[in-house]
Amino acid sequence: MIISVSSDMDEPVARLLLAELEKRGHEVRAHGALRPGADPQWAVCSEAAARDVADGVADQAVVCCWTGTGASIAANKVPGVRAALCTDAGTADGARRWNDANVLALSLRLTSGPLLTEILDAWFAAEPSEDPEDRRNVARVGRLDAARKDS
Repeated sequence: MIISVSSDMDEPVARLLLAELEKRGHEVRAHGALRPGADPQWAVCSEAAARDVADGVADQAVVCCWTGTGASIAANKVPGVRAALCTDAGTADGARRWNDANVLALSLRLTSGPLLTEILDAWFAAEPSEDPEDRRNVARVGRLDAARKDS
């Protein structure tokens, strides 16, 4: 799987994220402070990673900033992206399962190495729900994206 990763700071947990994804066999596309010469601003690099997903260049993305909120806000402005700020494995599982999230947002401040592993385990193990109610909700979010593009 191709995973785009962005971070506005070159923090140890961001480097661990890259290494962990590669260890799991994913091809990683780095943005922001993780790529020399790239713009490290959270809005810029989070948008770049999210656009990779929306454009089909990447299957999923992980966006990071100090709190994770700015990265998730920026990513969610890209039509077709459903970014979820996850601070624990249960939230990551639910975001993939019920929301069909395709971008994981992480806090560089809150995420330790062991917690990162737990979150990634849950994220990659979960499959989007086939429950009709869940699919209707995800489809509704897609219609919101389409309405935004049309306006």
